Amino acid sequence: MDLCQLCDQPDTISGMLCSACTKSTLRHLAALPALYEELGAHLAPSMAAGHGRSSKGGPAPLPVREHVLDLRAAGGIVGVLEDWEAAVRAERGMTRPVTPGRVAQRITRAVRALTGHMPWIVREWSQAGEFATEIRALTRNVQTIVAPAVDQVRGTRVGTCPAVHEDETICGAVLRLGHGERVVTCSWCGITYPPAMWAGLKTLIDADADARAAA
Repeated sequence: MDLCQLCDQPDTISGMLCSACTKSTLRHLAALPALYEELGAHLAPSMAAGHGRSSKGGPAPLPVREHVLDLRAAGGIVGVLEDWEAAVRAERGMTRPVTPGRVAQRITRAVRALTGHMPWIVREWSQAGEFATEIRALTRNVQTIVAPAVDQVRGTRVGTCPAVHEDETICGAVLRLGHGERVVTCSWCGITYPPAMWAGLKTLIDADADARAAA
């Protein structure tokens, strides 16, 4: 009995991927168009005002987040999908398709094409494991940005508290959003950040991180 190229478990269908890994790969593929769209909201932080910040000036506009831009650009999600589609088509003796249109349209088309090739990939392609591994990694990479996992005990780490004390020093304590909670509270200085202030909070956290990196 062969082993699945992704999970190394016995493959009962005598292909390159087991049934479970085939299904998970199809789910990962199907999720990518929507994940691409969701990345748009994470491309650049909002410049909304923050809470507990000194009124002296304000944070300078931040550049676009390069890792998010890379995922949304031609060499990101769409590049990975189209490269794999091209490899499949070359292996099967098919011509490479013309891919006009916006990136979102190209992603949807490539996902549809790869999904259609999955029976052959699973049954015959020697690179099926590499393909499934990269698609899984790509999906998880995007998911960590648009839907970070929640720590059930300590909560989700938000960043460091940007509140400014009376002596104009920044608090800097670690902020966490507890599981099921809707307000971020600093355990050190006690300041609270309700949902309406999260955009501004993120802007200030990123600005402080950049300032520390440049120091």
